[in-house]
Amino acid sequence: MWRLYHFTLCPFSRKTRLALSEKGVGHDLERVYPWDAPDEFYQMNPAGRTPVLHDPDRRATLVDSQAICEFFEETVDKTPLILGNATQRAEIRRLVALFDQNFFADVTHPLLHEKMKKRLILRAAPDSGQLRNAMRLAHEHLEYIDWLVAHRRWLAGAQLSLADFAAAAQISVVDYLGGLDWSGHDEAHGWYRVMKSRPSFRPLLTEKMEGLPPPRHYADVNS
Repeated sequence: MWRLYHFTLCPFSRKTRLALSEKGVGHDLERVYPWDAPDEFYQMNPAGRTPVLHDPDRRATLVDSQAICEFFEETVDKTPLILGNATQRAEIRRLVALFDQNFFADVTHPLLHEKMKKRLILRAAPDSGQLRNAMRLAHEHLEYIDWLVAHRRWLAGAQLSLADFAAAAQISVVDYLGGLDWSGHDEAHGWYRVMKSRPSFRPLLTEKMEGLPPPRHYADVNS
């Protein structure tokens, strides 16, 4: 059985969990804290980053959310998430990279640092300037999602894809941290409510980070 080493507020762990659930890949969960991970975790991934997927029976260890998702795209036929012709698959990968890299760097990572790491690890006050900048950039990213949803059925085209799950994983962490203002972003908000209502999303909405509860609206699929 696959065992996924994950961190509750790691958007890449969330992206992987959503993809595995959608594709019906059985796995157990092992929560780790990247700043205090056990030696066995560092033996599997010396970089100390989640997610890591390990199966001792297969003698297989997979590291990095995109590598894991691509592995199961190649080995599991159920529910393809990188689908369509070559051009369509390229668009899916482009958007996955946009959310994994740009959205994370602009919004998710700063909010995790200011609202989670400083509070729980560093015992320091957040930097209001950093928070305002992250919120400003979140607004810009939501504007782009508004445009995508207005012109396409799903973010990358006519069908649900890994791009939707990559984006929703990042947004769900930011939403947990209370860092989103949906005002003026009805298209993006409607799309996210649909994503939240999927069965694969339910376990994420029920989990909480010790010492850092989510806002009341977080688990409400209508919010």
